[in-house]
Amino acid sequence: MKKLINKALVAVLIAGAIGFTACSGVSEEQMAQLDALRSEVKALEKEVNGLKSEKSALEREIAEKNSKLDQCNKEKAETKKNLEKIGL
Repeated sequence: MKKLINKALVAVLIAGAIGFTACSGVSEEQMAQLDALRSEVKALEKEVNGLKSEKSALEREIAEKNSKLDQCNKEKAETKKNLEKIGL
């Protein structure tokens, strides 16, 4: 009886060990997928950083053009005022 219990216990332990390693292990295919996802994340982060730089450059360009537009509007208003002074 004791031998039977010991054999059953060993069998259960072996089955448990196999099941545990099978569940917790990562296959080569899963590692390849993980590496592919990491590469994709890096590429997307690089693209995001590039787009942020492009956005900043466009915002600076817009600010410069708005500044020039404001200056033109001031000059236009001043010119109009001066023309009214001389009666034209």
